[in-house]
Amino acid sequence: MPLWAQVLADLRRRLARGEFRAHFPGDEELRAQYGVSRHTVREAVRRLQAEGVVERGRGRGTFVRERMIEQPLGAFYSLFRSVEAQGFVQRSVVRHLEERRDEQAAEVLGCAPDEPLVYLERLRLADGEPIVLDWSWLPAALARPLLQVDFTRTALYRELHVRCGVRANAGWERLCPVLPTREQRDLLGLRARTPALAIERLTLRDTTPVEWRHGLVRADRFSYVARWTAQNLGAGFELAAGGGDGEPAAGGGPVTGR
Repeated sequence: MPLWAQVLADLRRRLARGEFRAHFPGDEELRAQYGVSRHTVREAVRRLQAEGVVERGRGRGTFVRERMIEQPLGAFYSLFRSVEAQGFVQRSVVRHLEERRDEQAAEVLGCAPDEPLVYLERLRLADGEPIVLDWSWLPAALARPLLQVDFTRTALYRELHVRCGVRANAGWERLCPVLPTREQRDLLGLRARTPALAIERLTLRDTTPVEWRHGLVRADRFSYVARWTAQNLGAGFELAAGGGDGEPAAGGGPVTGR
């Protein structure tokens, strides 16, 4: 095995242990640690850079990039399951779990203005780091058993199904950039003037609303990905003029799964 590959393998092992969270060694430091040439060290680090594991900048040195959490677009998903499936430990700090009345939420959920609702507010963490702040409203007539749930390490939709017999299977979601308030920045660990993504979601059981949610997502930790295949043609795609190659037409409208 070439020397650079040996160095690369050891750097991967050390990265997996979280050894370089505070500082990634420079070329000279690595050369001294491994007793190899500068060329060997640079080749190993170049491979890490190509993989998106580290980032190098002139005058800034080399640093480890935080892993992004990938979320699908146009698909129903559970944030808890999605985060855990990507190797993070997801935990929630439950800020509020109680019965309330709110006219706007009741209207969106198709309830009477004075109908009681279950209100759940959580700060979501991945490996101990704040990533999402979200607020959920559910009709109490459907979701009152959720008031007894410890949401520290479980998913809302799982508990909704297990305890309330309600399986969410449809809905829509809207994303837009926002500037968080000072309180929201403090909770999410964001600097001033740092944008976040606001997410509004209405979740349904068939055609009946079961949850209205607002979330504030750290834009530096999430990437949203849309995937499609040739089977999607004719279901919202417009072919380029004179095309037929499956490319969306320039300036065409967004493709959604809703």
